Amino acid sequence: MSDTTKTTAGTPGAAPAHPVPPHPRRSEPAAHEAYAFCCMGCGHGWEQAYEIEHQVDAKGVTHAVYYADGERVPSPLTHPTCANCGGHVVRIMRSGQVSMVSDAIAHLHQRPQHHRKAAHREDAAGHEDTGPRDGSGRTGSTADPDRHHWHLSDLLHPFQHHRR
Repeated sequence: MSDTTKTTAGTPGAAPAHPVPPHPRRSEPAAHEAYAFCCMGCGHGWEQAYEIEHQVDAKGVTHAVYYADGERVPSPLTHPTCANCGGHVVRIMRSGQVSMVSDAIAHLHQRPQHHRKAAHREDAAGHEDTGPRDGSGRTGSTADPDRHHWHLSDLLHPFQHHRR
């Protein structure tokens, strides 16, 4: 670079042959957000974490740019897309909702490993349970009082709209 003309090469003071648009600059550090999604078309649920950069363009306008797994993606808040069916009618929820319901469904089919209980049970009043028994020594009811019995409405509760 010449000290007298303050240019690198070519005509002093001339504009470069191919002007490079200014790169958008960050106005603040990147934010990290995670959302849960449920497609209302096919029922597919998923969660995704995002890095959100707020960039200022050449005109001074701030834009939010979303990155998922290091790749730039469209805003999940303005244009959500189901990865399963490609639908755009998607419910957006706070992070953890999909995993909570998935865990509940997975636990529905698992029986806890409890110690063998006595063949006779007594209720709170001290009365012995004399209900019908099958060959295993259990009463005819298969309900375990220590285990929560899930209903479909319990699993759909996070997706219901509550108006107050």
